[in-house]
Amino acid sequence: MLNNLTDTEEGDGGPNSQGDANPKESSPFINSSDATEKSQKYDGKHMALFEEEMETSPMVSTMISSLANYSSLPQGSKEHEEEADNEEEDKKKKKPVKAPQLGTLMGVYLPCIQNIFGVILFLRMTWMVGIGGVIGSFIIVFMCCSTTMLTAISMSAIATNGVVPAGGSYYMISRSLGPEFGGAVGICFYLGTTFAGAMYILGSIELLLVYILPQAAIFKMEGLEGAEAEAAMLNNMRVYGTIVLSFMATVVFVGVKYVNKLALLFLACVILSILAVYAGVIKTAIEPPDFPVCLLGNRPLISKGFDVCAKTLESGNGTVTTKLWSVFCDSPFLNATCDEYFVNNNVSFIQGIPGVMSGILKENLFGNYLEKGDLVAKKGIATVEGPDDTLTNSNRYVLADITSFFTLLVGIYFPSVTGIMAGSNRSGDLRDAQKSIPIGTIMAITTTSIVYMSAVILFGACIEGVVLRDKFGEGVNGNLVIGTLAWPSPWVIVIGSFFSTCGAGLQSLTGAPRLMQAISRDGVVPILRVFGHGKANGEPTWALLLTAGICEIGILIASLDAVAPILSMFFLMCYMFVNLACALQTLLRTPNWRPRFNYYHWALSFLGMSLCLSLMFICSWFYAIVAMVIAGSIYKYIEFRGAEKEWGDGIRGISLSAARYALMRLEEGPPHTKNWRPQLLVLVSTDVEQNVEQPRLLSLTNQLKAGKGLTIVGTALAGTYLENHPQAQRAEQSLRKLMETEKVKGFCQVTISSNMRDATSHLLQASGLGGLMHNTVLVSWPRNWKQADDLQTWRDFIELVRETTAAHLALLVPKNIAAFPSNGERFSEGHIDVWWIVHDGGMLMLLPFLLRQHKVWRKCKMRIFTVAQMDDNSIQMKKDLTTFLYHLRIDAEVEVVEMVSLSTDTSVFIQPFVFLSQIQSITDSSRGSIRRKNPAVVTTQLSVTEEQPGVSSKVEKPEEEVQLIHDSTSPTSPATPLTPASEGGAQTPGSAQVQMTWTEKADGEPAKPPGASTPQGIKDIFNMKPEWENLNQSNVRRMHTALRLNGVIVKKSSEAKLVLLNMPGPPNNRSGDENYMEFLEVLTEGLNRVLLVRGGGREVITIYS
Repeated sequence: MLNNLTDTEEGDGGPNSQGDANPKESSPFINSSDATEKSQKYDGKHMALFEEEMETSPMVSTMISSLANYSSLPQGSKEHEEEADNEEEDKKKKKPVKAPQLGTLMGVYLPCIQNIFGVILFLRMTWMVGIGGVIGSFIIVFMCCSTTMLTAISMSAIATNGVVPAGGSYYMISRSLGPEFGGAVGICFYLGTTFAGAMYILGSIELLLVYILPQAAIFKMEGLEGAEAEAAMLNNMRVYGTIVLSFMATVVFVGVKYVNKLALLFLACVILSILAVYAGVIKTAIEPPDFPVCLLGNRPLISKGFDVCAKTLESGNGTVTTKLWSVFCDSPFLNATCDEYFVNNNVSFIQGIPGVMSGILKENLFGNYLEKGDLVAKKGIATVEGPDDTLTNSNRYVLADITSFFTLLVGIYFPSVTGIMAGSNRSGDLRDAQKSIPIGTIMAITTTSIVYMSAVILFGACIEGVVLRDKFGEGVNGNLVIGTLAWPSPWVIVIGSFFSTCGAGLQSLTGAPRLMQAISRDGVVPILRVFGHGKANGEPTWALLLTAGICEIGILIASLDAVAPILSMFFLMCYMFVNLACALQTLLRTPNWRPRFNYYHWALSFLGMSLCLSLMFICSWFYAIVAMVIAGSIYKYIEFRGAEKEWGDGIRGISLSAARYALMRLEEGPPHTKNWRPQLLVLVSTDVEQNVEQPRLLSLTNQLKAGKGLTIVGTALAGTYLENHPQAQRAEQSLRKLMETEKVKGFCQVTISSNMRDATSHLLQASGLGGLMHNTVLVSWPRNWKQADDLQTWRDFIELVRETTAAHLALLVPKNIAAFPSNGERFSEGHIDVWWIVHDGGMLMLLPFLLRQHKVWRKCKMRIFTVAQMDDNSIQMKKDLTTFLYHLRIDAEVEVVEMVSLSTDTSVFIQPFVFLSQIQSITDSSRGSIRRKNPAVVTTQLSVTEEQPGVSSKVEKPEEEVQLIHDSTSPTSPATPLTPASEGGAQTPGSAQVQMTWTEKADGEPAKPPGASTPQGIKDIFNMKPEWENLNQSNVRRMHTALRLNGVIVKKSSEAKLVLLNMPGPPNNRSGDENYMEFLEVLTEGLNRVLLVRGGGREVITIYS
């Protein structure tokens, strides 16, 4: 029945296409011409309620096999990714300015090199390679360098999208993401720069006290062990760090011009130091340097305290002990009592730098992580240790000062790749910023990345592992480990790195106050406005004091390894938002987004953002959370107290641009079946006080939507807009309040018109904007429609059904809405039953799935019932439906209900009283109202005679079972009640009245109405032949179908928590509207919660991935 569409069939998007508007994708749901022909041939037996649907909606039994066996062929897909904006810009020559005309080399490349190369390279890189191994260290370097490279690409796009004045990254982020994000991230960047100054100062103090002038220590460390020695070292760092910070802050306060003049000198020190290292590597290949490391067993010894790496020496007078003997023994004599490990193991020495050709790289490939206090031991050397040996004389061995692990190394190393913003901060001084910033920054990152990656490999290939793990060079006479590799002297590295770290500290203390001043002068953080003031020449005096105070906090921490992860957090957060800004601007294509740097892409920006976020938690999850809390607090403070700024920033501009962009894209065509979800227009009614009468409708809305997609809650008022505007405002407030209570996210709308019918129609037509339109209408079943004084209630409902059908909108009609659960209720068990009678585009499949996503229905199981006809194979039908549900990834029980022919099924007549009571309850009200309108009528009736209950009787013709009396006279013609006992009910509209009657035998005799008690009365019946031929036999079949289906549904689903079933369409002839309401009443009688579903004429669920 369902054939794959070709280009010439309805899948081309023609008016009859009911697919997903994708002409190149064949769908198992789209009706083909064969399907239409077959549905027209279907005789509709037992399905009379759905005769109107037969031409457009195939029966489940005739399509399920094709659905289950459908095979997806390779098909073309339309890409919806956003491409980079490559449109050519008109190049306009800029007017010459008098500012310094810096090129790429001096303006961007060298400043970035100076800021990127720093203290970590000289003080921690060798230790990182020794602890993490060459492979682990290379991974760390590669991750960090990749992060900065991706950030540089995003930054280049932002920086070339206009002039970036003072403020650098803060200016870029704030103007791209708004004052809230800009202020929060700008302050984070400021804190990172400030802590970087503290790190550089601590690095310079470490160089001074450990390698250059150990005698300058105020707190002496000689003779101290463990925690005491560590505490003395930290106190020295605090004292000297505070002194150096005060000196540097004074220099910056006196004049920044001196700092700028010394910048080239500091840069020269960095470059010479790196060149010295490469020269030393080359020399090791020719002539390795002599740097012996003394080992006791496999333990390297601290070189201070002895001069000869031996226990004893042979002299002319015999054997004499060395200073090393005195270290481990209680006397210098040979018969002294010595340390057991010293006695059992020999003393040897190895070359600390065997050279690049020695093959030591193989030993250094993998990591060797240590706990605090662990011995740094040489691999591959035999050692003798007693089982009960305890570590004595620990101050004589090289020990691990901290516990090391991979994530710690990442946090310590990352500051060595920061500094990529130096070029963008100087964009105003560049001759061609759009050219220099991308080239200079990317080339600087490329250069530094090559240096770092090669350094990892060369350190592992040239230096012995125990020397690499010796953080402070205690085993190589207190030399800087990287200095032992340098040529011509280790002092080149020591002096060069000392001056470079001092210069980097000065640069941080110069840049951080100006960043704070830029934030303060923007006024986005009111509490910081005082820091925008400074000297007459604009120098940020107050911001410098704040910076020095925060920097002192880092110095009081006193540990380079503890400060590095802190500033890593702030820099990573800043870089993450730079990537986010570029990604959002690229994806949403704001009009002002015209960067001259074209080699960027939103995917690269998202990758960079993901790497930044990952590295934050890799470095330290605790610091990452603290940094995010700080940024979030600043964001909320700016949002709550900050001055309103209109910078045309991305968030505000993007909001409007994104809304317009999305609306325009939505109008390009209907959504793909995979993306379809119910966009609800919820129609509610209000009482005299403008309070919502059906609050549970919004509960059901929340359970269907869960905050996703579009929801419009609307109500209609009768009257004129001018007179009823106050009522409309009250109704809107009532809707908003109820939506807030029920946690429904969406919009509300009130429409006023001369009558309710037109107001509802206007609401149906005018709701939504552009492509953001509702595709599903949710309206409650009209309550007490039979007893309503105003017949317009149910007439309006039927007209609404017709209008939704004409507008191709899906319709959901909950019956007994008051019985539906609130959002606070929970079903611990039960079933959601789906009665799939005709194919409606898959709505009946999709709705239970959506409901079960909500916690109210989560524990309910789904059951699907479908109806088989006489000529259907029920077993195969169930198998096919199970396969189809498997393809749809829906877990549900399947049951096929057989609807046999009426002539062979006598169960209806076995229980005549039950059958009679069902029909009697439906028709009583309409009969009574007709009797009151037309009291004088001649009635004709046929009776159905039956035996006693439980005994089946032979029935020759269906017409003898159920008779319809059709009044085809004019509206003023008399009509008659069908039973004398019927009272009350609604009036029946229209000129053509269709009445039904069943009579039973009482006391063994047929009931004889007045008109049929005589032979003449019987004769009159046959004299009515012309009117009998005009009887609407369709209504007979419809009522029969409703009864049969209701009986089956009640039998199977009476205990279900919710029953979903197809809603038949209204008749084309409006004279049968009341009968239509009766049919639906019969269809749903005896069910607690019912959701009638009518599809919108398109597929809403698919088996495609």
